[in-house]
Amino acid sequence: MMKNIIFTFLFIVAAFCCFCYAEEAVSSAELINNAKQYDGKVVIYKGEVIGDLMMRGEFAWVNVSDGVNAIGIWANKDLVKGIVYTGSYKSKGDRVEVKGVFHRACLEHGGDLDIHADLLRKTDNGVIIGKTIDMAKKKAAFILLGLTGLIMILSRLKKIRRLG
Repeated sequence: MMKNIIFTFLFIVAAFCCFCYAEEAVSSAELINNAKQYDGKVVIYKGEVIGDLMMRGEFAWVNVSDGVNAIGIWANKDLVKGIVYTGSYKSKGDRVEVKGVFHRACLEHGGDLDIHADLLRKTDNGVIIGKTIDMAKKKAAFILLGLTGLIMILSRLKKIRRLG
């Protein structure tokens, strides 16, 4: 009986601590609009990896978009090795959660706004986007191509008749 009470008490304390110290992700708009407030502080930022992974020796640049803006992430190359898909017209990028120090004007990187990642974890896998051809548009394109060809032929014939 006493074990159950102690276990329940410890569970409640642990849950309370997790709840109190749980950090919430910050949006790109929040970071950009309140850059002075967040400068030099540890933040959590979530979004889709877009563009290319740019390797720079032992580090890498990763652009992460939350759907509103993209923020550059400077991370150890070991943190980004699990990223497979980056967002483009051909694919939806892996979704990641980044925890690191926010810099509104990073001296190390030419004054750019960035986050130096301490942790970067993939939360969702990206996918290749399958493109389907709209058959109605395809038919319309062929009809317009045929009409254009017909107009060109008729205008040539008209020009030949005038000269001849």
